[in-house]
Amino acid sequence: MTFEEIRARPGALVVNLLGDFSRSGGRELRLKSLVALGEDLGVSGPTMRVTLARLRERGWFEVRREGRESVYRLSAVGVLAIHEGAQRIHSPAPDAWAGEWSMVVSSVPEGDRHTRDELRRQLVWHGFGLLAPATWIRPRPGFDDILTATAELAAATLTTLTTRTSGLAADRALAAACWDLGPLGLDYEAYVRELRARMPAYRQAALDGRTALVARIGLVHSYRRLAWRDPRFPADLQPAGWQGDEARRLFGQAHALLAEGSADYYRLVAEVDGKPVSID
Repeated sequence: MTFEEIRARPGALVVNLLGDFSRSGGRELRLKSLVALGEDLGVSGPTMRVTLARLRERGWFEVRREGRESVYRLSAVGVLAIHEGAQRIHSPAPDAWAGEWSMVVSSVPEGDRHTRDELRRQLVWHGFGLLAPATWIRPRPGFDDILTATAELAAATLTTLTTRTSGLAADRALAAACWDLGPLGLDYEAYVRELRARMPAYRQAALDGRTALVARIGLVHSYRRLAWRDPRFPADLQPAGWQGDEARRLFGQAHALLAEGSADYYRLVAEVDGKPVSID
């Protein structure tokens, strides 16, 4: 993630900062700390303030005054969004293929485009692929997550069932038909090459805290863009040469190497008037 990319998407910077350093929720940061961290990452103070105001309007933050300072605290909406994103990024490898497909058949009133678009977004986010019009599948059991995510879509009706095919060959054909993973596969290959080239620098004991924080946020941002597109197939259903699991492994290694130095720097910047911020 370059400074140019960060400047173009300051909202992603805030999400990545809070998502990676405050995953347990209930965390607070003073405005001046957020501005200082943003400046380290190439985002100006005025741009950061505008970005925070927009996220507050969307319900991500609650703001209180502490003397002359504004203190930003994640709201329930923000905590939930960050928790979901962190689960996707830091999740373990998929379970072994058990042969069960979860299927969702949806019904939305004609003309209700908003509900249809939001339902589609949630289904894709939760790993479903389109089998046929209004029929979605994914290669893992359970429906609690998608039913919870779509509970407020009152106009949508979802029918769920679990099914199997005739065998592994049919499963692989079904996966190939319902997901186009070619572009993501190429992006994973490029990510793995780039991360392997950067690992020696991340292993340097003398890496200063600011550099470690910038690298960590860039690492999370780059991997997030891949992980959010990944339906997370079990190994038996993955395309030949799939690099998703290797990308996950390298991401975990790099993140661990950068964790201590970046966390120390984060605490230093976040400490105001002798009041340190607690982080994971």
